[in-house]
Amino acid sequence: MDKSDFCRAVNWYPVLSEYSVMTGFLKLNTEEVKLLADGIAEGKAVAQVVRRLKKFMRGGAFDNYFISTDYCAPTDTERFAGKRGAVHSAESAWYYLATSDKVRAAAAAGEIEYLIVRPFVRIDRTREFRLFIQDGKLRAMCQYNLVRHFRRLEGIKQELYSTVEKWFNELGELPIKDLTMDIYLDNDDRDVRIIDLNPWGGTTDPLLLRTFDQDWSQVSGIKLMLPPTKISGNVEVSF
Repeated sequence: MDKSDFCRAVNWYPVLSEYSVMTGFLKLNTEEVKLLADGIAEGKAVAQVVRRLKKFMRGGAFDNYFISTDYCAPTDTERFAGKRGAVHSAESAWYYLATSDKVRAAAAAGEIEYLIVRPFVRIDRTREFRLFIQDGKLRAMCQYNLVRHFRRLEGIKQELYSTVEKWFNELGELPIKDLTMDIYLDNDDRDVRIIDLNPWGGTTDPLLLRTFDQDWSQVSGIKLMLPPTKISGNVEVSF
């Protein structure tokens, strides 16, 4: 199986759904994909797909949803920056998909087939991690949100890694051997939930691992942002 194919939620979710959150898949037709490619965000042309999406969302059964495509999420939009992608209505969901440069480019390239619909889960930023899986083995676990050093993680980092490592070893063999996996820790850090899978290398961000071009047999453990450096003594600053 091609690595990018398995990393699409529509392919990995049936295999790993018990470790993720409830997810639905809305198949788009050719005309609806073209609407995304052309960035058509509202109006009569999108009314039909919005009606389908609204029905799929079960009339707002949840307070908020996270809606992406099977290839990428609209992470380059203001909605993602301000509210981490949470939307309440089908109209709003489509608007942010159609105004995302990433989504438009993927649609234009023929890389989108489905919309991914999930209830929005408010995740503590200190509980999100990216796993680096190379040759079928967990090689590293990295803090996902690189906004700052999280003091909460420092004292429990080895315990967190042990929890994830044990979970991964019990997961069973995956269809592909090289990939990254975005997860969050639930239930007071005792349960692992999968957010997404990403192809190894390419446009996938290695975060604190810096690069995929390294000897991964030597990479292990958990990587966190370092605490701020304190400078003492006489410090001279010139401009």
